Amino acid sequence: MNPLTAEWVHKAEGDYRVAMRLLQDDAICFHAQQCVEKYLKAVLQDGSISFPKTHNLVELARLCAPLLPEVMPLGSPLNTLPRSAIEVRYPGAFASVDDSDASVNVMIRVRGITHRKLGLER
Repeated sequence: MNPLTAEWVHKAEGDYRVAMRLLQDDAICFHAQQCVEKYLKAVLQDGSISFPKTHNLVELARLCAPLLPEVMPLGSPLNTLPRSAIEVRYPGAFASVDDSDASVNVMIRVRGITHRKLGLER
């Protein structure tokens, strides 16, 4: 694994650990989104695929598709994750239990898929 891929994985793991500690907190949606974004970027980096500075998970998944086709069925959940991640950071909006559960489930699925691709221990 090249050093920049390892750095993306390190940053993704930081968000994963924080998210898992925040299971009952609105911040989980944000950290789950960040974890997914960084894991997808790690796969792109490892595959020497250029990617833009973006937070668009669907676009990152599309770029990953040649290397990681199993991430494409997650399109709809990847599309809703950023909305719940951003909205709950402001007063008046709160993550529902369903939002939090969905965010964690997508994060765990993407982490498992990318770990297998990158040859990492779970």
